[in-house]
Amino acid sequence: MNIFLIFINLILWATGPKTSETFEVYIRVNQVGYLPGESKTAIVFSKQSVRENFNLLNVEGQIAKVIKPVRSKADGWDSFPYNYSLDFTDIQQEGSYALVGVKSGAKSTTFKISTKAYSGYSNDLLGFMQQQRCGYNPFLDIVCHQRDGRSMYGKMPDSTFVDASGGWHDAGDQLKYLITGSYATAHMLMAYELYLDRFEDKVNHLGQPGPNGISDILDEAKWGLDWLLKLHHTPDQLIHQIADDRDHRGWKMPDNDPSDFGWGPNSYRVAYFATGKPQGLNKYKSIATGMANLAGRSAAALTIGSRIWRNIDRSFSEKCLRSAKSLYQLGKDNEGFQQGNSYGAPYRYTEETWADDMEWGAAELYKVTKENSYLEDAKKYARQINVTSWMELDSAAHYQYYPFINMGHYALYESVDEDFKNTLASYYRSGIENTKKRASSNAFGIGVPFIWCSNNLLTSLITQTILYEKMTGDESYRQFMTEQKDWLFGRNPWGTSMFMNIPENGEYPVDVHTSIWAMTKQEVPGGLVDGPVFGSIYKLLSALVLSNDDEFGEVQNSYVVYHDDIGDYSTNEPTMDGTAGSLIMMGYFSPVIK
Repeated sequence: MNIFLIFINLILWATGPKTSETFEVYIRVNQVGYLPGESKTAIVFSKQSVRENFNLLNVEGQIAKVIKPVRSKADGWDSFPYNYSLDFTDIQQEGSYALVGVKSGAKSTTFKISTKAYSGYSNDLLGFMQQQRCGYNPFLDIVCHQRDGRSMYGKMPDSTFVDASGGWHDAGDQLKYLITGSYATAHMLMAYELYLDRFEDKVNHLGQPGPNGISDILDEAKWGLDWLLKLHHTPDQLIHQIADDRDHRGWKMPDNDPSDFGWGPNSYRVAYFATGKPQGLNKYKSIATGMANLAGRSAAALTIGSRIWRNIDRSFSEKCLRSAKSLYQLGKDNEGFQQGNSYGAPYRYTEETWADDMEWGAAELYKVTKENSYLEDAKKYARQINVTSWMELDSAAHYQYYPFINMGHYALYESVDEDFKNTLASYYRSGIENTKKRASSNAFGIGVPFIWCSNNLLTSLITQTILYEKMTGDESYRQFMTEQKDWLFGRNPWGTSMFMNIPENGEYPVDVHTSIWAMTKQEVPGGLVDGPVFGSIYKLLSALVLSNDDEFGEVQNSYVVYHDDIGDYSTNEPTMDGTAGSLIMMGYFSPVIK
């Protein structure tokens, strides 16, 4: 146990009452901590009315503040109708603290108030990405899936070998998707451009220990850029997926993969080419109307890469730009969306938007080339996508509105006149306002619907608020954004961080739905798990069986469900794109590296 908590326990034993009420009052805080100047709130909830104040104790056991709880006007969830907030925003003295109930003795976990509260956590997120690498995997020190893959739906005969090695395994499984890989790559590049002084150089391009003179986030992004270049090897072709759910054959090491895609176990895997038409090699067929979602998003990633590498490697920069232009044209010629493919199960990535991706690609190409046609296209696509987003809805299909933030509006903003700037800002503001309205309906103030990958929605909402603030200078949503962030690090019913091993001595996902954990019992810091889902969704998922008793049973509710259990693939599976998509958020809250 933390020495500070031992000290507090001794104080409580010596001076505080010991009643059964201790076990009925729960305090939830951001375990990572709070920045001195930001809003600082904790949540208290109980099955009974809470009639006590709470002491904020510093590391010396002194009372820094006595806080009267404020009852939430919003509904509680399930069996915990009494919910309160504790506000200690005015406390800015750096140090370690804990909250303790004056009567009940209920206590929070220890947390920090510090300008460096988020220091180093970007490294953990990038470390998880390195662990997801396909090809050479530095975490496992192995090479896997060198036979990716054999073509389906391409312009060559089916089963022709094409080199699609590289990229990242998508989540706990070992599939690879351009849908998610393109976004992960582009997001990391944007994070670097926004916060280049907040990312370190600790590994080489292979992810092995030792600096190489290039920021680690760029090393990881280049792993994605190299893969994107492979997938678009001719102007009229684009590979969009490697493998399918035939991959899901139990726990396995990636270099000894028993999955059989028709060429034997641990052998070739299928490489699906985008056609803009429905696909599927078995009973389940995707819906598709074009390729623009994949082509536009990949073009954006490669264009940003071209811009960054112009002063690092001119030849690579030019290669990225050529591919970006070609991909963008492929998207213009094939407007519409291409979804992911499934084989033996109904689950797939059901992306249905594409104008946002073309806006993003066109906006980035204009900034690099200054060709006016790209600017006019970007504005057209911006008007077309408008505010279309999951943010306007209370439910959506899996990845229906992907990416979960339209980065194109931000990318275009600097290139247009004031009237159009106001229009783009209004699109972002509309989404934020919708989530803020939703947040007012629950005591935790969370603005996302708890559909599959709710944590990805939450980091995207935070990112959209950050970008909106950068565009407009409007800081009115900062407290709302902070509350969304605090949920991810423990200010939630389960009192858990949603990032693996963050913070190191806190409550975080351990029994995650991955082969690495199942087979090696090694913990991999940094991975963002899918997150809570509506109980109504959880009950309908197939083949979901918990492996252990629910450690959060006493605070679990039937409305929103989360389990730290390897059997729960809906809430406790870390995702590559969710982790990469958290890096702008992490950069925003991290200190400048000196």
